[in-house]
Amino acid sequence: MADQSCKVLVIGAGPGGYVCAIRASQLGLDTIIVEKEAVGGTCLNIGCIPSKALIHAAGEFHALREAAGGRSKLGISAGPAAIDLKRTVAWKDGVVRQLTGGVAGLLRKAGVRQIEGTARILDGKTVSVETADGNLRIVCEHLVIATGSRPVEVPLLPFGGNILSSTEALSLSQVPETLAVVGGGYIGLEIGTAYAKLGARVSIVEAKSQLLPQYDEELTRPVLARLKALGVDVHLNAVAEGYDQAGRMLAVKAGGVSSGIAADKVLVTVGRRPVLEEVGVEALGLDRNGPFIRCNDRGQTSMRQVYAIGDVTGEPMLAHRAMAQGEIVAEGIAGQASRWEKRVIPAVCFTDPEIVVAGLLPGEAHAVGKDVGIASYPLRANGRSLTLERSDGFVRIVFDKRSGLVLGIQAVGAACAEMAGEFALALEMCATLTDVAATIHAHPTLGETVQEAALMGLGKALHA
Repeated sequence: MADQSCKVLVIGAGPGGYVCAIRASQLGLDTIIVEKEAVGGTCLNIGCIPSKALIHAAGEFHALREAAGGRSKLGISAGPAAIDLKRTVAWKDGVVRQLTGGVAGLLRKAGVRQIEGTARILDGKTVSVETADGNLRIVCEHLVIATGSRPVEVPLLPFGGNILSSTEALSLSQVPETLAVVGGGYIGLEIGTAYAKLGARVSIVEAKSQLLPQYDEELTRPVLARLKALGVDVHLNAVAEGYDQAGRMLAVKAGGVSSGIAADKVLVTVGRRPVLEEVGVEALGLDRNGPFIRCNDRGQTSMRQVYAIGDVTGEPMLAHRAMAQGEIVAEGIAGQASRWEKRVIPAVCFTDPEIVVAGLLPGEAHAVGKDVGIASYPLRANGRSLTLERSDGFVRIVFDKRSGLVLGIQAVGAACAEMAGEFALALEMCATLTDVAATIHAHPTLGETVQEAALMGLGKALHA
């Protein structure tokens, strides 16, 4: 294959990479993107999209089982529920194919040259790509590293056989009778909850004293209660010590006492690490923040005209953060004055109930010296929540008492994920409690809870 050259070369076609490539091409920059697998990256192919598909299917199946057992409060009854997980996975894969095809089409529409192959960085201007047709060398003016991350492997629990990463857990052909989840973060809880609804006996093993340890206990309490209602066994302050493949037993130690947990499958979700050495990033000698690439507010690394976006730059490892970084890098290369000036990156845990976090948590606001006010509004007082048959949870606004400036908004409850945009917009626009309280919210909607929480913070509660 003949060598190629371009203005911008993006390695990795995940959310950050493909957005960067599209924007760069839209701005008139000759752009090539290299991806060794399907476009869309982890999020679209083996992460957020397929996991949400599984979560939805599990929720539908669980509702049918409740109806079949005469436990539906809505008066709905049904015959025995059954699930063909192969068909479920096939449907999930169809959703993924539709979206990856859409991304590939967007890249073509923007005029981005797409190359399928494994990239290896030779220097800051040159990349070798191993393709099905042979090796290709690409010379570029600007190099963008968007190679993403992969699951962390625990030495005592190496992936393989019955020990799964999230990738394998999203593609099982049948529901395991017993499933142990090592790690109580959002990935483990999302997938573990889904399998509990599908009929597996699920156990969660978390080394710290609470699930989702990055959040406060008030936010996670409804999730823990729901897990217990679903029959999930939660082991806190517990460490997995190994797995007996023959006996299908996970060894766990808690409080100095060792025990075993029955586990036909073990899902390990203890974190993710950046994909860097595999593509030769070490050859560039870039400055690092621990395992991650250090970059400035324009996505520039310590090497001139080399940029990094997405998971390789560290936490939070979120697709929408990577997309925002991709736009900024492309616009900067095109000579625009774009830089990272975001006030907030919302985060959603698609647990049951869902958790949405934007801005500062109460403890974080106190830690930076704010005169903190907190206003919470319970979902049980919201008409829309009651009609959804799930009213556990609340919406909470963290604000500065002196100015009324909104510092953070959090929620835990069914369908709360759809309010993430409103939370982020309020913070980006520097809204005060008065701004939120004076905004008319449609009735009956979950969004009314945000207005009601603001009214509570002002001492003007109407429905509490």
